[in-house]
Amino acid sequence: MAHLIRHKISNKLTNAAHTVSHKSQAKVSGVFARLGFQAATDEEGLGFAECDDLDYDYRQGMQMDVLQGEDEGGPAEGDGELEGDSHYQRDGTCPRPSSLKPGGSLDEEKPKITSWEAGWNVTNAIQGMFVLGLPYAILHGGYLGLFLIIFAAVVCCYTGKILIACLYEDNEDGIKVRVRDSYVDIANACCAPRFPALGGHVVNVAQIIELVMTCILYVVVSGNLMYNSFPGFPVSQKAWSVVATAALLPCAFLKNLKAVSKFSLLCTLAHFVINVLVIAYCLSRAREWAWEKVKFYIDVKKFPISIGIIVFSYTSQIFLPSLEGNMQKPSEFHCMMDWTHIAACVLKGLFALVAYLTWADATKEVITDNLPSTIRAVVNIFLVAKALLSYPLPFFAAVEVLEKSLFQDGGRALFPDCYGPGGQLKSWGLGLRVGLVVFTLLMAVFVPHFALLMGLTGSLTGAGLCFLLPSLFHLKLQWRNLLWHHVFFDVAIFVIGGICAISGFIHSIEGLIEAFRYNIHD
Repeated sequence: MAHLIRHKISNKLTNAAHTVSHKSQAKVSGVFARLGFQAATDEEGLGFAECDDLDYDYRQGMQMDVLQGEDEGGPAEGDGELEGDSHYQRDGTCPRPSSLKPGGSLDEEKPKITSWEAGWNVTNAIQGMFVLGLPYAILHGGYLGLFLIIFAAVVCCYTGKILIACLYEDNEDGIKVRVRDSYVDIANACCAPRFPALGGHVVNVAQIIELVMTCILYVVVSGNLMYNSFPGFPVSQKAWSVVATAALLPCAFLKNLKAVSKFSLLCTLAHFVINVLVIAYCLSRAREWAWEKVKFYIDVKKFPISIGIIVFSYTSQIFLPSLEGNMQKPSEFHCMMDWTHIAACVLKGLFALVAYLTWADATKEVITDNLPSTIRAVVNIFLVAKALLSYPLPFFAAVEVLEKSLFQDGGRALFPDCYGPGGQLKSWGLGLRVGLVVFTLLMAVFVPHFALLMGLTGSLTGAGLCFLLPSLFHLKLQWRNLLWHHVFFDVAIFVIGGICAISGFIHSIEGLIEAFRYNIHD
């Protein structure tokens, strides 16, 4: 009898040990998967600071929860499900793993954003202060420019959706499972197995160019607005750009964006009020609108630059994977993309048309420069404040990408780590940051043309990240699941995006060379 009891107890202990072993292996695999995707997410999510912070906190919290659960001896719930696999379910219905704190209480789930909050983030990205250049695009494109605003909204909405589709693969049961976390992951998957890191490098280079060009545009627009606000001052636009850059030098010492992010909502609301004021002024002059000036014609030399301006105003793809991964209900992502881009299309189209009808051929590169001097100074000062407070976001993101690529890429970094053991910034790290600020100033001084720079950025990185790469990646990764009309759309977008990118890039470069020569002689 005693022998039988000992035998049963031994069998139970053996089965329990095997169960714990299997679950531990699954949990460890989940940890490694998360750690692997975390690097890509941090590399990708830099394009949008608040989303990156949320993503980082959530993922680090999940990793700590898993490690704590292992120390406690196993998972907190669910014998029938492996937590290492449940992490990838992003359909909004699968339960997320939970764990126990050392004290035994259930750990709270990390914060997620709603579809409305995600939509607010996308709206901030595609309806920022760069819409001030859209009336200038109508000046050189007429009704075709308005059509392009609508077309770009439809295409960018579609490519945003197919980019997210590239994050998923079908498992053995035919269920969509999230196996990638970032734009870089998607690019690397497309270039594997021959060049597994090539795609990520291409995306990172494009991201750095877009971020740095955005910083340059903020300096250019600051100098332009101040110069046109106080035309009586004996200060040139270049000198105002130097003053703006001097105010931005403290950005070189930034360690995080928490202090800056507090002003983001205030800046967005201020910009919304400014747009309303501009439209209200235009409506007050509705009797003088020059409808006859809006024609079905294009300026062959300058319209390709307008294409870049319009495309750049819709760029948001670079941070969409991180944003979708932080949504409470990722299944609502498509709906969120629809209403944000419809709203952006309507507001941008109305703003551009109304502003152009008011000033017609006198429309300037930054539309607020057309306002009467009585209100122009006040409006422009608010815009300068918004530009200066917005500068640290792309600047910090560009610095992070450069530091990780050149200084912190494990043992493959080209230069020594720019941070000391205590986290202090070393001299060459500070030199990199100061050099980047000075570079943005030099570009703003030698090429102080808002429309040209915006068109170049939109043609080079905007068309690539929003048109070319998403359609190409979708064809490569989702080929077996595509219907014929999806294939047609992807190929058409790739071809149209390529034509727009090449023509806009060539004309923008020609304009920049001409402007650079003029400023050198000046």
